[in-house]
Amino acid sequence: MKKYFHVIAIGLQNNLQYRVNYFARTLFSFIPLFAMLSLWRTVYAHKSGAGQGGFTEAQMIFYYLMVAVVDVFTAVNEDDWQIAADIREGNISQFLLKPVDYLWYRLCLFFSGRLAFISMASVPLAVFIFCFRSYFVAPVNETALVLFPFSLVLTALLQFFFSYAMAMLAFWFLEITTFIFILFAFEYIASGHMFPLAFLHDKSPLLEHALMFTPFPYQMYFPVALYMGKISGADLWSGLLAQFLWVVLAYAFARFMWRRGVKKYSAFGG
Repeated sequence: MKKYFHVIAIGLQNNLQYRVNYFARTLFSFIPLFAMLSLWRTVYAHKSGAGQGGFTEAQMIFYYLMVAVVDVFTAVNEDDWQIAADIREGNISQFLLKPVDYLWYRLCLFFSGRLAFISMASVPLAVFIFCFRSYFVAPVNETALVLFPFSLVLTALLQFFFSYAMAMLAFWFLEITTFIFILFAFEYIASGHMFPLAFLHDKSPLLEHALMFTPFPYQMYFPVALYMGKISGADLWSGLLAQFLWVVLAYAFARFMWRRGVKKYSAFGG
């Protein structure tokens, strides 16, 4: 494990070289969020009481604020591009010859990147939260307080393992940009980034039920809904189990893609 802690330390040093980039990225990420909040304020200006899916205006605004917070802790930014570049340029050859597991190596870099990003994003994020402090509420109960951090870690792992598996397509295809954007677009809608999946309960309950059997809701909607108390009781525990099982399956899929990909690897470059 010592070598992987060393990777985390090196990753932190490398990522902290881009402090201004992280700071600017955080600031610009608030622009679409402000637009979304303005949109829903306009929508709720013509409504009264609870809106669609049982969300009041305050709850809807808080939902998007929590999406921004969860995104800071769990989002995969450039890891898939970097992994694909390692494969394309032959940089993974060294990992086939040395006692370093490439998946764990990339996972350590992912967490070091998140730590660096959080350290740089903490100030603008704190200012942003302060500006909307009237909408922020504590976890709905002690169960949510305890389980939310655990679900947050599972969310980060799930996003990383799927991005890692997608990047493995670089063993077969020279350019995987299209595949990554297709996955991102589908994930953006099906994970609850665009709107709470509870909205589907009235319009398309069958679609909502079907989505909960996919990994996408557990990449964003589930941890936020858990925090807000929108998922509770038996649904909470079954959802947490489903999230854990999806992490295990995503890890197994990532391993499978690596084993199959290495067989196709021609060791160019590097």
